[in-house]
Amino acid sequence: MDTLLCDELVQEIFNRLPPPSTPAVSLVCKRWRRLLRSSTTSLSLHFPPPYNPTTITSFSTFLTHHPYLSSLSLAGGAAEDPLIAAASSCPNLRRLRFWGTPITPSSLHTLSGYCIHLSSIAISISRPLSFNNWLPYFTSLKSLSIFITNSYTETNHNNNSEVKDSIFDHMGLSLESLSLCGILPGDYELSFLWNNCKKIKKLQFKSCESVGDYSSFSSFLKSLKDLQELELRTCRSIVDVILLKLAETCVSMESLLIYDGGSREGLLQFINRSKCRLKRLDVRLPLDLNNAHMLALSENLNFSGLACLRLQSCCLVTGEGLRSLGRTIANGLDELSLINCDVVERESGLLTSLGQILKRLRKLDLSYNHTLLDKELVSMLASCNNLVELKLRGCNRLTKTTLSSLVRSCKQLQFLDIMYCSRIEVEAVEWFLLNSPPLRRLEVEQSKLSEGAVKRASSKFIEIVS
Repeated sequence: MDTLLCDELVQEIFNRLPPPSTPAVSLVCKRWRRLLRSSTTSLSLHFPPPYNPTTITSFSTFLTHHPYLSSLSLAGGAAEDPLIAAASSCPNLRRLRFWGTPITPSSLHTLSGYCIHLSSIAISISRPLSFNNWLPYFTSLKSLSIFITNSYTETNHNNNSEVKDSIFDHMGLSLESLSLCGILPGDYELSFLWNNCKKIKKLQFKSCESVGDYSSFSSFLKSLKDLQELELRTCRSIVDVILLKLAETCVSMESLLIYDGGSREGLLQFINRSKCRLKRLDVRLPLDLNNAHMLALSENLNFSGLACLRLQSCCLVTGEGLRSLGRTIANGLDELSLINCDVVERESGLLTSLGQILKRLRKLDLSYNHTLLDKELVSMLASCNNLVELKLRGCNRLTKTTLSSLVRSCKQLQFLDIMYCSRIEVEAVEWFLLNSPPLRRLEVEQSKLSEGAVKRASSKFIEIVS
């Protein structure tokens, strides 16, 4: 039987198998193991210590059996040896993630010689920071993600006057995506990035207290003519600086995510001054976001083309602000998320009016509104006939009534998340699977899946995620 299928067909079958089945496939026979390895383009490995010549050699040999490997994620390391072994064994790597020990500049320089095609790197580095003796040598690099691990000591702290120029200081890099985590005041070495990264399209800051040299950073922001996405996660001390500068100079940004940051006045000034035609706005844990911001969004015509609005834990926003904004963006809004928002539970009739205003919605997320009732949601669903995706995770007061409404009103629904909805019982889940023909994916606890429900899902090619 094994010989009836050619190598190409077997490999195509392997490519369509779910990842958990890979270990079993490799044990069937030597031919299948060889074909599986030669068809594998991505690996995620945990390689813990101890490291010695024998284990490193075995690791290198294992990787050489995957000649078409282009993406590698490596964790568990307490030394750089596995990274160098991987680099020397996988010359065709395009994407590399190494979350272990911080990598030294000399090792990164070595890596650039082995993997000349690398376009994406995610690594940890330590202070003192250094970029000009390794980053320019990755000539194909488009995406760089850096996690800075250690804090300052007397030996690794540099002040601004100690940062020396080099021949690469203004050479220009081809980076299009830059993610930085853990910046502290005094990280002036980051000026190398600010001076050389002029083509950034996606910019991310995570847990950053500073941006290093503010002068070079200001020039950097001013030069970002192609910036499309900005994410600011837990960066309270720099959010206002970044937003106000971009409000003055940036017109290309389409997506903005702010998680736990930004002052009330700073956010309001950005909204009022911004020239960006945002398509996606995602604001999470904004302690100061209120109706003034919602009204400002509705009055700035640059935001009238919003296709995705996501608000999470916005305790000061009321129905008045949401309705006002909804009327402005109703024609283009495709996705709405109101996650753990008090206003959903506090104002009766809000969801009904939003449903009547936002009839074109295709994706709706109302997760973790713990006291949301069937009658409120059902009245909204009656108007949202175009929904293809609905997330109700953690809404533990909803019952079978909601599922009945979905079958009646949302005949295009393909994705549903009812995980942790404690009042939706086993029988309701089975009934819904039987009566919702378009469904393609259901997220629900394993304990709520009867044998009959599993069979129905399988026969209708519905993916169940537990």
